[in-house]
Amino acid sequence: MNVYDSERIASLMRSEGYEAAGGIENADLVVINTCTIRAKAEQKVYSLLGRLSAIKRKRPGLIIAVGGCIAQQEGRAMINRVPAVDIVFGTHAVGRFPRLMRQVERTGRRLVDIDMQDVIDEIGCAGKFQANRPVSAFVTIMQGCDNFCTYCVVPYVRGREMSRTPEAVLDEVRFLVSEGVREVTLLGQNVNSYGQKENYPAFSELLARVNQVDGLKRIRFTTSHPKDLSDQLIDSFQKLDKLCSHIHLPVQSGSDRILKRMNRRYTRDDYLRKVEKLRRAVPDIAITSDFIVGFPGETEDDFQQSLQLIREVEYDSLFAFQYSDRPNAPAAKFSEKLDESQISDRLQDLLALQEKNTYEKNKKLVGAVQPVLVEGYSKKGGDSDSEVPAQWTGRTSSHKIVNFTPNMDENSRYEDLTGKMVNLIIEKAFSHSLIGRIEPSGTIPLGSKGENNYAA
Repeated sequence: MNVYDSERIASLMRSEGYEAAGGIENADLVVINTCTIRAKAEQKVYSLLGRLSAIKRKRPGLIIAVGGCIAQQEGRAMINRVPAVDIVFGTHAVGRFPRLMRQVERTGRRLVDIDMQDVIDEIGCAGKFQANRPVSAFVTIMQGCDNFCTYCVVPYVRGREMSRTPEAVLDEVRFLVSEGVREVTLLGQNVNSYGQKENYPAFSELLARVNQVDGLKRIRFTTSHPKDLSDQLIDSFQKLDKLCSHIHLPVQSGSDRILKRMNRRYTRDDYLRKVEKLRRAVPDIAITSDFIVGFPGETEDDFQQSLQLIREVEYDSLFAFQYSDRPNAPAAKFSEKLDESQISDRLQDLLALQEKNTYEKNKKLVGAVQPVLVEGYSKKGGDSDSEVPAQWTGRTSSHKIVNFTPNMDENSRYEDLTGKMVNLIIEKAFSHSLIGRIEPSGTIPLGSKGENNYAA
């Protein structure tokens, strides 16, 4: 979601005549789009602002703007804390940022805009948004959250839940496809509740409409709240040929006692029943998740229940975080805070277990043929003009990274497969990626929603 907002800001500034600078040392304007979901992210922002302040002392004309969740949370306090900051703009002020910039350029006054609004600003729609990735792009379908999990600051910094119209979403998807995008990820704090307050079609119906967009190859979405995962959405994985076989389903804890303290509004058994339905609908669906380790009052038994849930579900991968107090979140006032070293030890145990599970899952794919949407060059290898064999990268439907070397064309150059679907035979497995080679005929039945077309 922050990536999407950053792209919107960049698009708006291009329309104002700005161009991307090669680095901070060449910039006239630096915009920091922030996240406050973890304390560490906030610490990094202030560290960066310290470095920028030193640069601004040498170049007083440099304009520094801070947006996003920390800006929303801190408001004028950030201006007072960091004199080098010229603009603080909140999560609902992205569309107003160009006006703020013009005011600063004209008057030199420092400005704060953290006003929230009750409608979604449609600046990200077709014709205004410019994708900077040729293959995959994000599309926000809603913003804000109504769940008020006790550890989470999102409702306070992004506001209450609001959904974009289906027409606005579809217009943006069609525009992105016309620009060369082949995969979209639909974004929301809880996509499962899309449109409920506005009486729009259900999220499963929105997916069905996006599935009909010509030229689009794949659809992903994030994030799903388990309590709102409907049978209709589960059925979508069977019915929609472009919907990838992957769902991110954050659980946060395997303990009912902790889940209740978190205000997650489902139980461990509720969650496992949803997982069972997903795997009954699509046996090979990849399930990923989030865990918070060291939530206030988490006992050793609570933590062991989380480990057991990981063993039972057999996640493809997960994100795990140490609990940290966040301003305004109710859990910040909870007692029974755990010792940092204890939380750190538990986190390492959890990550070690999942590392093993992920590797075992990946190993099972060795020898299988997987359809992969090619995203471009990987970080290893050369390019199409290099004598070093170029490594390319893409993702399977189950969101696994596969690196491979493409074939050479008649001019002894490596084929440019960016944005194309290729069938790869998986040859090696690692904990976080796979190595594949192009399947020669491209005609082996794949059993993956018809994606059996080499270089389609």
